[in-house]
Amino acid sequence: MKLRDAPSACPSLWRCLPCPPAELRLDLVLSSGQSFRWWESNPGAWTGVLGGRVWTLRQDGDRLWYTVYSEEDEHEEGEERDGCPAKAAKLDAAETDRILRDYFQLDVGLSALYGAWGAADPLFRQVAKDFPGVRVLRQDPVECLFSFICTSNNHISRITTMIERLCQAFGRRLCCLDSRPFHAFPSLSELTGADAEARLRALGFGYRAKFVSGSARAIAEGLGTEGLCQLRTAPYAEARRVLCALPGVGAKVADCVCLLSLDKAEAVPVDTHVWHIARQRYGVALGGKSLTPRTYQEIGDFFRGLWGPRAGWAQAVLFCADLRKGQKPASIRPGRPEAGTAMGVGPLETPQEEQ
Repeated sequence: MKLRDAPSACPSLWRCLPCPPAELRLDLVLSSGQSFRWWESNPGAWTGVLGGRVWTLRQDGDRLWYTVYSEEDEHEEGEERDGCPAKAAKLDAAETDRILRDYFQLDVGLSALYGAWGAADPLFRQVAKDFPGVRVLRQDPVECLFSFICTSNNHISRITTMIERLCQAFGRRLCCLDSRPFHAFPSLSELTGADAEARLRALGFGYRAKFVSGSARAIAEGLGTEGLCQLRTAPYAEARRVLCALPGVGAKVADCVCLLSLDKAEAVPVDTHVWHIARQRYGVALGGKSLTPRTYQEIGDFFRGLWGPRAGWAQAVLFCADLRKGQKPASIRPGRPEAGTAMGVGPLETPQEEQ
């Protein structure tokens, strides 16, 4: 099946949602270490897996365009000359609109939040003016958790490769676009096999292999997938406590999962760089010579006090700005844009994540 990189390719198979750039910038959000399933398939076009389907997204002015590929399309014999499937499968437009709105949390007014954060924090206002439309994704909790377990001592390009290998080895094949196969993220049951850790090590996961398989077993034998998703309704502190009990999950990874999949907008992932920024740029006198659990909590509380109940969203903007500009030491994360660290994961991990 051929990739559709713009609405001009098979117009009848594209839909759009109203969405100005001030509310969403695909190029900033999908490349900033929140998710690892998106690929810039053509300039301005982003292709990836969401909700067990393959999508291509594109922005044009105040519109967010999307097309969804169906397994049925791939199995239809013959294609029209323009590359469109001869008999495209019918999609539920209301459902695909809902999935996309939910994923990007488009019901949250971002411009108003930028204004409030900028009024409270001149440093945010200075940085954010060049980075509009950075919002927090609302991801599947299972995918988010296991993706971020893979992020410790890692960077975006390598994490993306690892997640791709994980999906190819354990996930269901969805379709093939221009000879490139796409797979769903593995279910919990697919990661609990007796040979899962050995297979992950063979895929290059190293010490993270035991964390992925161990957390999969722990959830399967305890919360279950449904229980993990129900943490969305639990208080932030409770959700964080449950996650930190899993193998390979420390405070930072737990906060990333809380922020990016469990509706905890107040979660602020903290590493040593955020700690240094709090001290050097914001003049906050916290902690001694190391990032202790108490200092970690105090830094998060400081930013929550500064930015309010969606402090994690504000931090995502500064993180994205740092990733693009590659500024050191005034940045929240180190690294060049093409080899940046994932959101909330810096070079120094907590003891739980170092094992």
